[in-house]
Amino acid sequence: MIKALYPGSFDPFHNGHVEIVERASVLFDSVVVAAMRNPQKADPLFSLEERQEMIVEAVCHIKNVEVVSLSTLVVDLANQLGASVIVRGLRVVSDFEVELQMAQMNRKLSDIDTVFIPTSAEYSFLASKLLREVASFGGNVSAMVPKVVADALDARFGR
Repeated sequence: MIKALYPGSFDPFHNGHVEIVERASVLFDSVVVAAMRNPQKADPLFSLEERQEMIVEAVCHIKNVEVVSLSTLVVDLANQLGASVIVRGLRVVSDFEVELQMAQMNRKLSDIDTVFIPTSAEYSFLASKLLREVASFGGNVSAMVPKVVADALDARFGR
């Protein structure tokens, strides 16, 4: 049985993330989505608990997926869960440079391989940072995020 770990800050979780989870769920026996605190990013819009709850609802239609949160090294969580592969989504070429470096570091630390899944063209422009910015200025991002996330964004920004 091959278990995959799909980590990310997911702040907020968007339709591109959903697509990667759906595709990974076909490739692997089970997929664990892990919302994480990234110390290199600004203060999160949503807490880890809020993100985890939204992701659970957004992927509840996928049978072989579970959702957790983490505040540790990704490879430590992968080892703890018995995951043999890390999944990362790629939108554009510049993502590859960053993701490759992380994959090589993770491999050096733990012998866990990373599988890159390119997102579909319809989601290649989506980035959580852009969605937060647009939503904060009153823009409608509901077509780009699961309903639970759209509702949470509306509530957070008072709409």
